[in-house]
Amino acid sequence: MREIVLDTETTGLEPEEGHRIVELGAIELINHVPSGRVFHAYVNPERDMPEDALRVHGLTSAFLREQPVFAEVAEGFLAFLDQDQAGAPQPARLVAHNASFDVAFINMELGRLGRPPLPVDRVIDTLPIARQRFPGAPNSLDALCRRFEVDASARTKHGALLDSELLAEVYLGLLGGRQPGLELIQVRVRRVGQIAERVRREPRPHVASAEELAAHAALLELIKDPVWRL
Repeated sequence: MREIVLDTETTGLEPEEGHRIVELGAIELINHVPSGRVFHAYVNPERDMPEDALRVHGLTSAFLREQPVFAEVAEGFLAFLDQDQAGAPQPARLVAHNASFDVAFINMELGRLGRPPLPVDRVIDTLPIARQRFPGAPNSLDALCRRFEVDASARTKHGALLDSELLAEVYLGLLGGRQPGLELIQVRVRRVGQIAERVRREPRPHVASAEELAAHAALLELIKDPVWRL
């Protein structure tokens, strides 16, 4: 099974207000395990960088002006989503945290190029999965990294590729494959060839002694009108 975990960084929160993508990051999973294939691109948004967004990801207008525009990276990005390593068609399921945000920006950019949008039913959103599994608990990417003991120490600022790598580990945890503090219990047995030899123990006595029976009878005498005597 092929999946792509992806993330974006942007100039703001609303694509309808003219905000644009400034970074794309994605990693390929095969059967939930990273294959080693990644896609990463910084994107010239062709506009200014608001201070609020700059504080989140640290990507300056001066740096981004030297990067390709979305039209120049779109082909490679879509090929990564839709083709396997050999270049054969194999559209992957897409995994994102708060996926509606990332998909809205990607589809806005694709719309500017006259390309069809990413289908919503192709996307797995890890945020509602986390909310269902941990109701009432914080479910940001940072909070989930702490919960699943994923090392996020390098995440001093948001970054699309780093966040995709972290989310891939969190996604595995949400699927039940990464559980903090889980240790396999090692059962030591003596083996003869391939057959485990059981350790025999003397049976423990289970019949009450005469003293125990007498004490039990005395206790029953203290009970007034027991139902078993009616």
